[in-house]
Amino acid sequence: MSISQAILRHVPYLRRFARALSGSREGGDAYVLATLETAVADPSRLVADEDLKISLYRLFLEIWTSSPINDHTDTSGDEAGARRNLDAISLQPRIAFLLHALEGFSLGEIARALSVSEARAAALIDTASSEIAGQLATDVLIIEDEPLIALDLRGLVEELGHKVVAVARTHKEAVETISRTPPGLILADIQLADGSSGLEAVNEILGSLSTPVIFVTAYPERFLTGEPPEPAFLIAKPFSVDSLKAIISQALFFDRRSHLKYNDKHK
Repeated sequence: MSISQAILRHVPYLRRFARALSGSREGGDAYVLATLETAVADPSRLVADEDLKISLYRLFLEIWTSSPINDHTDTSGDEAGARRNLDAISLQPRIAFLLHALEGFSLGEIARALSVSEARAAALIDTASSEIAGQLATDVLIIEDEPLIALDLRGLVEELGHKVVAVARTHKEAVETISRTPPGLILADIQLADGSSGLEAVNEILGSLSTPVIFVTAYPERFLTGEPPEPAFLIAKPFSVDSLKAIISQALFFDRRSHLKYNDKHK
């Protein structure tokens, strides 16, 4: 297998990580592209005697953290809201937590990706967990046709301090639900019981409501195509508590309205 083929195997997952970290498909993909261009121009940036995946993620993080916009909050408008929400969890702990919860990195792998000790990596994850636990609660709509998965999602969402306002099994039920109780977050399966698409249901909902959406699918790589309509946030089945926590937190970090709700609630 050539080096380019080996790198391509990791690209869908690096893109998932990038968009979770940056808060958008476009922003995440721009940094992934910059990482790939750098690797092609200077292959020595990928450490030869190290796991290629770790080396690739470390190169991505070097490029991402070198951008001034990723380490300050002097912005305005909607972007300012997003940056303020990011302040709710420190940068390095957030990166470490995503590597652990979303990408399944071990402590040793996180340490190598961040060029820190394993003890430091463990401390970063602990810090992130504590900071995430202090985040705002919101109303959640679950769009899921499998009862056991819907039950698991409800339990995990409520464990995180959020309120499930409804569980919809079909496109029609989902649209009817938001007319009664607009949610602050949507968790949606991609294939629904009536044969309709969760993507289509969410697109209709977003025509009248602005809220972050997390799609649940057994095949995330099928939807990481780089072409719209592509989900910004994806979680793979089967999912873990940590993965769900990581994605929910990232989705809410980049939602300006959630930040404003939190301020109103805690004045």
